[in-house]
Amino acid sequence: MTKSNGQQITLSRSALRRLREKEQRYNTILRAAKLLFAEKGYHQTSIEEIADASEVSTGSVYIYFKNKEDLLIKLMQEIGHQLRQLLGDEFRKSGYSLDSFRNISIAFLKDFCGGHPEWLAIFFRESVGQSTEVEEQRRQVFTKVTQDIKEAFVQISREQGIDLVDDSKPELIAVCIVGIFERIAFHYFLWQDHPADIDALARKSISYMLGGIDRLLKD
Repeated sequence: MTKSNGQQITLSRSALRRLREKEQRYNTILRAAKLLFAEKGYHQTSIEEIADASEVSTGSVYIYFKNKEDLLIKLMQEIGHQLRQLLGDEFRKSGYSLDSFRNISIAFLKDFCGGHPEWLAIFFRESVGQSTEVEEQRRQVFTKVTQDIKEAFVQISREQGIDLVDDSKPELIAVCIVGIFERIAFHYFLWQDHPADIDALARKSISYMLGGIDRLLKD
């Protein structure tokens, strides 16, 4: 059942089946593009290869996506949503305490970078240096993640009774954390392929971040 102009419309079984098939085809094409972009690279992947991997015609790809860049942007939106959801879940599970920063760091390194190398490759490698539209999508995701961490820190400060005399501190902390995440992703997971010990890397980066947060709050 759907709504149109405030009225409910009951769809037939065949119409519902067609909607499900369209959604499945859309997701199949997007998934194929994700795997190919991560494995071969964005520029080295053709629409024909994506269609072949999706078991659809080239024309069918263009029914759902304007072009290859549109596929990349849709993937960026999906990956950004997954990243924000991952970090948000960790903040909520930690009850918005300072341990939250420990948990989001572990989640980012182990679940996002280590657990989903295709997300990592597309978001931090294949989307870099592309068109203005792709760069704008990257900016939006980074801005939203930074804002999420900033808002979480403000909530943690309230819970912990931390007096934020300087309103710029939460944003600076969030910007620094996102910056650390980005550089770790590049240095250890893309340039060096994969760190030998993710747990040790997580512990060290967490200690660095928490030490910086503590020092900034005292200044």
